[in-house]
Amino acid sequence: MRREGLVPGVVYSGGTEATAFQVSEREVRGVIAEGAALFDLSVDGGKARPVVVKEQQLHPVKGTLRHIDLQEVNLKESIQADVLIELEGVDDAPGVKASGVLEHVTREITVEALPTDIPDKIVVDVSAMEINDTLQLSSIEAPTGVTFIVEEGEEVTIATLAPPRVEEVAPAIETETELVGDAGGDSGDGDSGDSEGE
Repeated sequence: MRREGLVPGVVYSGGTEATAFQVSEREVRGVIAEGAALFDLSVDGGKARPVVVKEQQLHPVKGTLRHIDLQEVNLKESIQADVLIELEGVDDAPGVKASGVLEHVTREITVEALPTDIPDKIVVDVSAMEINDTLQLSSIEAPTGVTFIVEEGEEVTIATLAPPRVEEVAPAIETETELVGDAGGDSGDGDSGDSEGE
């Protein structure tokens, strides 16, 4: 199947038996690459079912998709899903303009919402960040109908803006050069002169 560009998968639905399927890797990668948290799956021309990605297995070296698990969802029941965090306004941040280093610390966050309310991504504006600023998840407003899932008391850092990195240059080591053999050379010249004199 994999040689033919097909990926095996399983779709799970609450209370019913899991259904195995196979799909073109190119097709499923296209859906995942769009960042869609929720999409419809139709197996063998059957009724389309709303599903989310439960788990995907990638080849450890090639990075190709080897297996995918999907979970059928009830559009009227809240679910949890992992959503990517995207930063915008990086080049406009005063700290970046001052040669500071912006680090994107947390790139994904778990959210809870109705399947139709789960965003494809969370866009965070960092255009006001100064050097030494830290942006926490607690300062970000969740989209309507969405709840960020964080352990009680946990502080999630989205981005930091550090001062410019200064490369340390090793100080030049001054060495004193000693002329060795001057005295010996003079002595040698004298000896050779004596020999010639004899």
